[in-house]
Order: sequence, then structure tokens, then C-alpha cells
Amino acid sequence: MTPSNETETLLRDSLERLAEQAPDGNAVLNALARARQRKRRPRLALAAAAAAVIAVAAGVPFVVNAVTEAPAQLTPAAGRPVLGYTPGWLPDGFTEQYRSGGPGITTQVRQWQSGASQVELAAHSTADPEWAQTALRIAALPDQVVVHGRVAMVTGSVSTAATLTWMPDDHHVLTAKVEGVPDARAVAEQVADSVTADPVLVRGEARFGPLPAGMREGATTVRGSSSDNATTVLDASGPAGKVRVTIGGGSPALGGSVPVQVRGVSGAYVPATGPADALVTVRLSSGRWLTASGRIPREQLVAVADGIVLDSAPDYGWLGSR
Repeated sequence: MTPSNETETLLRDSLERLAEQAPDGNAVLNALARARQRKRRPRLALAAAAAAVIAVAAGVPFVVNAVTEAPAQLTPAAGRPVLGYTPGWLPDGFTEQYRSGGPGITTQVRQWQSGASQVELAAHSTADPEWAQTALRIAALPDQVVVHGRVAMVTGSVSTAATLTWMPDDHHVLTAKVEGVPDARAVAEQVADSVTADPVLVRGEARFGPLPAGMREGATTVRGSSSDNATTVLDASGPAGKVRVTIGGGSPALGGSVPVQVRGVSGAYVPATGPADALVTVRLSSGRWLTASGRIPREQLVAVADGIVLDSAPDYGWLGSR
């Protein structure tokens, strides 16, 4: 079987499974049968049948929700990525405690927590090889639902942990993951149904300055249960390795450290030992700590720390809110 025929077979099987769950599945099955009989432009026929399945399974006229539109425009800047999607509903008691994103195909992640329970909304790019075949995986999986007029798949134990995966357009894959919540599948579906293309910014208290040759900026992450314990994390990588910069209230472990000049004042250097990366750290005038870690030479770690651009007005106000 050719790849294109295999794809169409998976899609038909997927649609037939949804038709069995629809209020008027016979009409949809008939549409699929007609699609099989058409010898010309079979993919268009299949697309029409797909629309019929979605409309009947949802029990409403086929209208694509606004989430399938491109996210509203916010202008990202260096170290200030834009996360493109927002849920309009969350279970009671959950507050946002994590945002992460970056340039290119960097995954966008937002997390809400309530004790040990967690809800996560992530956006992935189909340009990322890991997510390029998501449409086929959705079509092949037996456990399917409809989200915003598009076929989605459900994975996980579904009792206390479930992940719902769908594609709002041809370029993005969204995942709504629920953990430690009773009836996790129903919660994941309700979260997914509420998602809209309302973007938010990630603005921590620092961004990268100059990086070692060949190294590129990756994710910028802000985390914390409130603005009082917020932490900004910057990641970069290249052929020579990875580096992470953390700005927070706590001092890293400094056992075995030696003095080193960082940002014009006395800091500390701790060499790599076992699985632990080398690090340089310095206490800022604000009382917070800046730490650069990685398996790159000491002089490069110092240079990264020296080049960090601090932001006197980070956006931490959303931490700990719904």
C-alpha cells in the first residue's frame, strides 16, 4: 500500500469510529461509502465526508471555532517569547505557575497547579520532526473525540491522568494534559474545548546578551507560585554544549567553589563533578542570585553571566493567578 493510500485508509477508519459515536452515524457512514466509490479526486471526497462526521458527531452545524485562526499579534522580543493559546476554563483552585517558550519551533508551555495536581497546555510546531506526523497518529488511534470541529485523540489512564491532542491548524499541535485530577479525561476535554487563540507574553527579569560562537537562544521560562518566589530561567545550546542561566532568590550549592570575578564583583565558580554541570554564580545588587551552568569552559560561563541583560520590570503578576 502506498503512503497516500495508507493515510486515506487511516483517516477513513478514524472517521468511521467517530461516526459510530455520532447521534446520526448512518448518514456519515453513507457519505464515506460514496467517497470510496468516487474515482476522481478521492481526497476531496474524503474531506467532505470528514466534515460530515465532525458536524454530526458534534451535534451542531460545522463551524470552525476561532481557535483555528492565527493567534492575535503580540510582538516577541529577545528573551520575551509569545505563547499563542489560552484556556477559558480551568478546574477550581488551579493557579498558573509556569510559562515557557522561545524562538522557532521551541515548544510553548503553560502550567496551572493545585497542590500535586496539574493542568498543562502546550503548543508544538509541525515543523518539529517529533510532531510532524501527528495527523496520522490521531487518525490511527481508536480513542478519539472532536475539539473545535477537529478530530482529536485521548491518551493516558483517563481516570486521574489524560492528555488530549488536536491540531487547530496545519502548523500547530496542541496538547491539554491533566494529572492528579478525578475524571481526568472529562476535565481535559473541557479545558481543550475552552482554548482560544489569545496570546500572552513571557517576560522574565533577564535575557541573554552575547553567547559563545555557534550557540543559540532557546527557551525562556518563568516559574513560581507567586511573584515573591519567581524564577527566570534562560536556555541556550550549540555544537559545543548547553548553558542555562537562572535568576532567583536562592543561592546554589557552593561546595568546592573558588572565587571568580563575575559582572565586576566577586562571585564563585564550581567545576563540574559527575552528572553535575559546572557553574558560576554571583549575588546581584538586588539580593537575588544569577547562576550560569553548563559543560563549557569556565571563561565562557563567566562571559555568558557577564553579558546577561537584566530587566527592572519583569512581568510576574500572573504567577499564582487563574
